[in-house]
Amino acid sequence: MTSTLIEAESPPPQKEPTKEPAKRRVGSSIRYRLKVILREPTTIIGILGILLFLYLIIAPVISLLADAFFVGQGDAHKAGAPVGSFTTYYLWRTFRSPIAYSMLWGPLLNTVTIAVSVIILSVLVGGTAAWLLSRTNIFARRWFATALIVPYMLPAWTFALAWTTIFKNRTVGGQQGWLEALGWSPPNWLAYGRLPIILILAVHLCPFVIMLFGSALRNLDSQLEDSAMMLGANRFTVMVKIVIPLMRPSLISATTLIFAKTIGEFGVAYVLGLPVHFDVLSTTLYRSVSSHQGGIAAVVAGVIVLIGAIAVWTDTHFLKEAKRFVTVGSKGSMDRTTDLGRWRGLATAGAGLFFVLSVAGPLLVLFLSTVMKLPGNFKPSNFTLDYWIGTDLPTIAFPNGVLRSPELWAATWNSLWIVGIAALSAGILGVLVGYIVVRSPVRFVSNFIRQVTFLPYLVPGIAFAAAYLSLFAVQRGPIPALYGTAMILILALMSEQMPYASRAGISAMTQLGRDPEEAAQISGAGWFTRMTKVVLPIQRGALATGILMPFISGIKGLSLIVLLAVPGTNMLPTFSLQLVDYGYTQASNAVILVICALAFFGTYFTQKLLKTDLAKGLGA
Repeated sequence: MTSTLIEAESPPPQKEPTKEPAKRRVGSSIRYRLKVILREPTTIIGILGILLFLYLIIAPVISLLADAFFVGQGDAHKAGAPVGSFTTYYLWRTFRSPIAYSMLWGPLLNTVTIAVSVIILSVLVGGTAAWLLSRTNIFARRWFATALIVPYMLPAWTFALAWTTIFKNRTVGGQQGWLEALGWSPPNWLAYGRLPIILILAVHLCPFVIMLFGSALRNLDSQLEDSAMMLGANRFTVMVKIVIPLMRPSLISATTLIFAKTIGEFGVAYVLGLPVHFDVLSTTLYRSVSSHQGGIAAVVAGVIVLIGAIAVWTDTHFLKEAKRFVTVGSKGSMDRTTDLGRWRGLATAGAGLFFVLSVAGPLLVLFLSTVMKLPGNFKPSNFTLDYWIGTDLPTIAFPNGVLRSPELWAATWNSLWIVGIAALSAGILGVLVGYIVVRSPVRFVSNFIRQVTFLPYLVPGIAFAAAYLSLFAVQRGPIPALYGTAMILILALMSEQMPYASRAGISAMTQLGRDPEEAAQISGAGWFTRMTKVVLPIQRGALATGILMPFISGIKGLSLIVLLAVPGTNMLPTFSLQLVDYGYTQASNAVILVICALAFFGTYFTQKLLKTDLAKGLGA
């Protein structure tokens, strides 16, 4: 009876719910997503882009770093292992061997001390200039806002050649400098090495501080300063307690960028350090590659990459922290300037002196050196145009004037078409990257493309060149050896400039809504038609930026191409460097003036075409 009641009260057994409908829903969802993905080629193009950038950006870096752990040709006896086997020999030789100091630690110490000194000088000089241009009423403020940015437009080693023209002594051979010709021989510590490298790089990189710090000062609400002064704070207290804390993100960004630029700079250290055997990491890397020490070069390049990555990570970290320093104020309060009163003329003279020392003076010195037969002789009979348009010159390896030299025009043509193709490719890829990042429905694809195209920014130019040399110096599978061809230069230049081109494309595509493209799609236009007829015309500004800025950077750049160019693909920077090695001062200075003209007027017309202002952050 009891059991009967219990059975009666118990609920009837129920069947477990089948999982088939849930599985069908999941399968339907996956099929729908695949249908959406395959209907639009954005994701497919993104996957192809991932494969392309893996090969052009990731693979060279991995190949370079791998060279540090495997025995290379010619090192089997020294490493005590067969070629291609795993080894720690290169790490030991670079970090721990008796010559480790000359191979790594000494150049590393020189690099760090130069970078720190350059940061200090750049911040002091550039910060003062930024304050004068942004917050005071100095004379010709608008003109100075562009004029003081010009050093950034010129190759860094322009100033190194001007320095040697004046201060060079003959203890290392070659022509004498102007001061020695006038009767005073400058000591080596002044003519070469650490001091001139620091001064020249500080002058060249000051515009970073002027642009970033000046932009932040313009956006700082001056009512905060006024309020503090009304409460009794003096100007020093306002500067320490209000202005500097609010400027901290821009200052840190400027200093980290300067640090990253300094560790990868090659031309200045080569011109001023080589005569007295003063090495930094970039020149050590160059010498290791030139002497076919691939394993040592890989270790040194790895150190450079690591330092560059740390610097950029620091910059990125503090840019995220910049949200803590946002202020809200009226626009009118931002535009007020400080009346310098009787100091106005002196401040203007200081800005003018900086322009003379950083731009006008070096360019004038270089030009005068190209029209002098003997250095430092200012008699009218000593001036000539032979080094520009003359023939049968006493310089054996360079018998004609620069403008009559077929080598110059060949190098100019190589620079224009190689850099032009690389810049055009970078610009188009930059817009495509922006399109993929913004439009792709697959988050992994968009995130990976965004990050991988930023990677070259972490790798200084000469280390990136070493990576390309490591990967493309020999045939790998169906890809032939590219070293010695123009293709390796095009690929390296294009890949190195992808951080700038891709960011221009991403920024522009973020601001472009889907409506124009969807309207074309409703009208029956395919993806290629929409890209060529709708997206690219709307984004022509971003495309122009992604092409012109890499072109200007490539024309004047030396660190990347110095390891990759050969006589058949000689470009203007490497051609000028060869003339420096020959000791042909007049000819090398003339070539660098040609490069300066191309870089300056290219930048100028870029600003006019894009209606932008470099002084307000185009180059930052």
